[in-house]
Amino acid sequence: MPRKPTLQTPQVESTKILDSTPYIRPRRLRYKPAMRALVRQHHLHKSDFLLPLFVCEGEGIKREISSMPGVYQMSIDVLVQECEQVAKLGILGVVLFGIPNEKDPQGSHALQPSSIVCRAIAAIKNACPELLVVVDLCFCEYTSHGHCGILDERLNSVDNDATLQILARQAVLLAQAGADMIAPSASMDMMVRTLRIALDSSGFAHIPIMSYSTKFASAYYGPFRDVAESAPSFGDRKSYQQDIANGREALLESLLDAQEGADILMVKPALAFLDIVRDIAQATLTPLAVYNVSGEYAMLKLAQKAGIIDYERVLYENLLSFKRAGADIIISYHAKEAITLGLCD
Repeated sequence: MPRKPTLQTPQVESTKILDSTPYIRPRRLRYKPAMRALVRQHHLHKSDFLLPLFVCEGEGIKREISSMPGVYQMSIDVLVQECEQVAKLGILGVVLFGIPNEKDPQGSHALQPSSIVCRAIAAIKNACPELLVVVDLCFCEYTSHGHCGILDERLNSVDNDATLQILARQAVLLAQAGADMIAPSASMDMMVRTLRIALDSSGFAHIPIMSYSTKFASAYYGPFRDVAESAPSFGDRKSYQQDIANGREALLESLLDAQEGADILMVKPALAFLDIVRDIAQATLTPLAVYNVSGEYAMLKLAQKAGIIDYERVLYENLLSFKRAGADIIISYHAKEAITLGLCD
């Protein structure tokens, strides 16, 4: 007859544990997928995202930008089709940028009720009435010099107060066209207060402002200037965008915009400034957005093409880091693929 197996008593080395030492093993909550999911602290949701889109004149145009694979300049008819797909995916809204055919030193096109952006807003709202249309408010796409407002020739920079006047006019026009939210990005002092007064006095007190409240003079914007055709023709924007070295100033700028009436604050860029995101999130109860900008997007796409990263995992880690730092809203060119790849709840 076969011998019965004998039970072996495992040999365990004695471990001296002090009675006062808590017997804590964090790995107990990691040992299987369901357990990890049960205690996961941060999640990505479809409702976290806004997708930036770029509209140009013409018809049947869908022009890919070489520095931003998968990002296009689109005519209004193509843009509407894109927005219909965005809505079907469950993304709540888009951030709209306009690319006019003609530019001048004052950005006059942006001050016309028939501007490319005003016409695009009306077309989107007609096709997708529930989709939020957030409109970027600036003049860099409309001025022949590529700066964000009217120039002060004495300083060879942007005239703050003169620019406030045209920003207010543009904001009211965009609201009249049907914009759901105004997103000023010109980095002018007193910008939010000026826009709030203009909107309220024109019957648009219900329209929220999502301010680019902490916007750095960053090298990460390079590819955006290709797609928006907004590179400055001289100098740079360091006299009005924020110094990348100054964390306290960055916090001050966002707190000032909140005091002036901003309904949502924003940090741009996102990935290199997560410390700033955390500082602002801890200092205010105002909802906070991050802009996952063109340079961040382009680097990840190039790394994917080169086959040097696990693209889906790195994308998920990047997006989740924004939520973990304290962001409530993620403006990202990755928004559609984040959903189609199954990275969101």
